[in-house]
Amino acid sequence: MSTTAAPVDRPDQAGTGTTRRWPAAIWTLMAGTFLVRGLGFTYPFLPYHLNDLHLSTRTVSTVLAVFGAGWLLGSVMCGWLADRIGHRATLITTMLLAAVALPLLAQVQALPALLAAAFTGGIVYDAARPVFTAAIADTFPDDGARAAVNAWRHFAVNVGAAVAGTAGGMLAAPLGIPALIRVNAAACLLFALLAWRYLPATNRPRPSSGSRAGVYRAALGDRGLWLLLLASLCALTCIASLFSSLPMLMAEDGLAAADYGWTQTANAGAVLLLSPLLNRWLNRQAKGGRPMTGLFAASSILLGMSMGAAGFASTTLGYAATAALAVPGEVVVFVAASDLLNRLSPPTARGLYAGIWGTTLAGAVIIAPALAGWAITHGGDRLAAATTFTVGLVGAALVWPLATLIRRARPQPTLP
Repeated sequence: MSTTAAPVDRPDQAGTGTTRRWPAAIWTLMAGTFLVRGLGFTYPFLPYHLNDLHLSTRTVSTVLAVFGAGWLLGSVMCGWLADRIGHRATLITTMLLAAVALPLLAQVQALPALLAAAFTGGIVYDAARPVFTAAIADTFPDDGARAAVNAWRHFAVNVGAAVAGTAGGMLAAPLGIPALIRVNAAACLLFALLAWRYLPATNRPRPSSGSRAGVYRAALGDRGLWLLLLASLCALTCIASLFSSLPMLMAEDGLAAADYGWTQTANAGAVLLLSPLLNRWLNRQAKGGRPMTGLFAASSILLGMSMGAAGFASTTLGYAATAALAVPGEVVVFVAASDLLNRLSPPTARGLYAGIWGTTLAGAVIIAPALAGWAITHGGDRLAAATTFTVGLVGAALVWPLATLIRRARPQPTLP
């Protein structure tokens, strides 16, 4: 049974990944995703903002962990809301909340208020991701079409994040980081207006408490989902190193925020160069009908190697090279994870499954800096390199039992 009532979202009207045939809702989500990522200065520059407040290292780590905890909760909550009240209402609510919470995070200085603002900001910072994931699964019934849209979605995410790092590094000194966070809030407000104007209203039936409990129990007991979560946590921890461990390593080498901005420029350039080629190739792979388990494993290893190599860098050029080398793994792992998640999630709980999967990114945001801090303290850059590479290998290893489960599972029925 289709979970989207509006005609524009029906699969038979969007059965292809060709951009000319995407519904207006998908274009709106794509544009909004790029907007809030391209102006998403809050997370990558929050450590610098906290340092400017002259907080202790322990307090900075605590605030960052609280932000990550909010991100984790928000992933599940937003996925659940997407199934319960629809994509449009979820996005409007969370983006309006972000427009209020992020300026508070830039303004307050008292620790209790700072922790509350960080937690709330974390909840809404990545709210669009599970909503967009569920919308793609609801709109496109074909695996190849889903892979194509997911590839371009992650292109928007990757380019947007790289733009935020580059522009933020250039503007942090003249404007100040609080001003950048307020710009992030304004972008969220604009996304709420776009969602209000262009996303269709959805009338989702409210499941009974018994059926909701059954869905939750099924998700928590899904071994395939747990394997995907653990594998994704490992691979995404390597990706999160680009925004957390990398600046820590660069600071150890005496490099400033502007130097970190150049690594994001290199990452953006690689994304622009490689993503169109990789997207077409991934689309062909998806049309073959085979689960992307092998591609996920290969990308996890590549991410571990590329970000692990940052432990051997000591110059801006060296760090920029590692950021660029991570791009193929970044592109492939998100598309492959989306493919596997679509195969595992039941049609009536796609938002919930997408939200649960989104917790892996929040978990990676928490684990990556903690792991890097431990490694640098106990063994320096070389131990940081070894641990990152090991995490990537573990992520690849976890995919193999997942591949066996997916092969044994019966194919899910096609949505009408």
